[in-house]
Amino acid sequence: MSDGLTLIVNGEVRAVASPPDALLLDVLREELGLKAARFGCGEGLCGSCRVLVDGHPVPACNTPLWSVEGKAIVTVEGLGTPEAPHPIQSALIAEQAMQCGYCISGIMIGAAVLLANDDDPDDAAIRAALDPHLCRCGAHNRIVRAVARAAAAMRAQAA
Repeated sequence: MSDGLTLIVNGEVRAVASPPDALLLDVLREELGLKAARFGCGEGLCGSCRVLVDGHPVPACNTPLWSVEGKAIVTVEGLGTPEAPHPIQSALIAEQAMQCGYCISGIMIGAAVLLANDDDPDDAAIRAALDPHLCRCGAHNRIVRAVARAAAAMRAQAA
């Protein structure tokens, strides 16, 4: 029986009852009710389950809970709020860049990392940043336009 761990998820300290070797994705979805990150390949290769851990994209599907204790975890739910969405969330909606939605939370995480490090990425930089994310819907061009749109919105907001 485990005493549980304490996580910092979307800026909130959360005590979890799961054992230290539980997978972060399972704890986020099942124990904490954060459903945006999804199980895809289970190998950390498809991008569907990516979250930020101390600002770095991490596959939650194969990350043990013990390895993220005390670190800042941000899920798509923590990027913005319904009242004040992150620019990538608004841009994806404006560009109608989502179809099935399975991969999009991981793509949002990847885009948020890119935009945090590059306020004016060109198409090649956007495509390179999103390359690790598998999407079968064929919305790639719309997603690239959405990231460019979010970058422009963030630059305008900073000005």
